[in-house]
Parts: sequence; structure tokens; C-alpha cells
Amino acid sequence: QVQLVESGGGLVQPGGSLRLSCVVSGSIFKIYSMLWYRRAPGKQRKLVAQFLSRGSINYADSVKGRFTISRDDAKNTVFLQMNSLKPEDTAVYYCHAQILDSGLHLTGYWGQGTQVNVSS
Repeated sequence: QVQLVESGGGLVQPGGSLRLSCVVSGSIFKIYSMLWYRRAPGKQRKLVAQFLSRGSINYADSVKGRFTISRDDAKNTVFLQMNSLKPEDTAVYYCHAQILDSGLHLTGYWGQGTQVNVSS
């Protein structure tokens, strides 16, 4: 059983910052990728940030220069530092991971999401 648990969401004023965390736990053999998505009200879920092969990172154009994805492999955790937040960043933020479990099955997993509200 593999679980992804996000935390760190909340209400913040425009221009503020939040740091999201996503912890992966369970029968993990190897984590192949960890990504952040978000779903704004009334819109489809969209990619926010991801680690690519060879250590490079991809960001959505709308968050470049403001958001930073990082990871602590020893703790199976990925972070999303969000600075200079705007009202349009309001969304439920989801963590996704491609995981090879102890039975050597490669499966994609989603967290339950954490709500971020940017409002004055």
C-alpha cells in the first residue's frame, strides 16, 4: 500500500508565500517521478512543476520565477515553495508520483490534495 499525503495549504494574501509538502509512504521500491498539479475552480487539473530526467525541472509558464519544486529523497518527500502568490493561484494542489512498489509494479499515485486560497 502506497500513500501520498500533501500538507501546507491554507489562506494567504496576495504576494504571500506557502510551502507545500508531499510525503510518500508505504511499500516503495523506487520513486521514478514526483510532480505537482493543481485544479482551479471550474477548470481542469494542470501541471505546475515536475522533475525531468537528468535532474532538470519543468514549470508551468504561469508559475516560473515564483514557484520552486524540490525533493528530499531520504524522506520520500517533494516540496513546492510558492512565492509572490496571486489570486489566480487559488486551487487544490495535488502531488503525483510514479512508484515501483515492493512487488515491482509501476503505478501512478495521487495525493488527496491540499487547498490553497489566495485572497485579500
